[in-house]
Amino acid sequence: MPSSPLNITQIPALRVPIIDPRTGLISREWYLFFFSLFNLTGSGSNAISLADVQVGQPESQLETQQVLVDAAFQALGVTPSESGWEASQGSIENALQGFGVSPTDSEWIAQQLSVFNGLDALAIAPAYTPQVPDMRYGVFSDTTTQTAAAINTAYAVTFNTTDLSNGVYIGTPTSRVYVDRLGIYNFQFSAQLDQAASAAHDVYIWADINGTTQPNTGTKVTLVGNNAASVAAWNFVFRLNAGDYFRLMWSTNNTACQITAAAAAALVPAIPSVILTVTDNIGITR
Repeated sequence: MPSSPLNITQIPALRVPIIDPRTGLISREWYLFFFSLFNLTGSGSNAISLADVQVGQPESQLETQQVLVDAAFQALGVTPSESGWEASQGSIENALQGFGVSPTDSEWIAQQLSVFNGLDALAIAPAYTPQVPDMRYGVFSDTTTQTAAAINTAYAVTFNTTDLSNGVYIGTPTSRVYVDRLGIYNFQFSAQLDQAASAAHDVYIWADINGTTQPNTGTKVTLVGNNAASVAAWNFVFRLNAGDYFRLMWSTNNTACQITAAAAAALVPAIPSVILTVTDNIGITR
């Protein structure tokens, strides 16, 4: 047997256990492997440290990359601390030209990759800025009680309050609700109905566009008994052009029927006589 172990630097196979189950000590194959590495690294007599044998980019490359990134930031007029940093392809090309590199240079691609790698290393990314869709909407109500002066006569429901509005607005007269662009709109309403009569009476509600009654939009609500009350609530969907207007129409066969508003009481907020919510159905082809 030779006076010193063989110089074996090939790592043992996966099937070779590090600990020999027979002796409880390191196996011969793994001992020879580690002993050979020990000899190759100077047997402990040189200045090699753990950092020297770690795998990673040379420090000189990292420093060069950092300088490159700093120069790119300066050329773009931003600093790594800016949360809203954005850089287009053209901006990066200008930054590269600023420190002597043009798109025609053979090193341009490598320089650009260095910039991106540097940004990744610094964990810099554009701030997340979600985009709110440009929806059209409106929320309207009326704080007054609306009555019918005559039976079997069409009246337009009016509104005196705008809670929210973007592209949908109350016009003149205030029964008209206009839209400012082509779209498919959902009109949802609720109306507080009651009557001061003992017999059963009817209230009719329907939709109107630009002064024209819309087919198949009518509904009858019957109020039965003195001080009977009911809430009429449903919706209409229409395709409207810019400048079109919507009206909610109603009539009754007895003037004791009305659309009633009530003041706030105790824990209950005020009750509008009617509430109308209009939304533009984004995602539907216009």
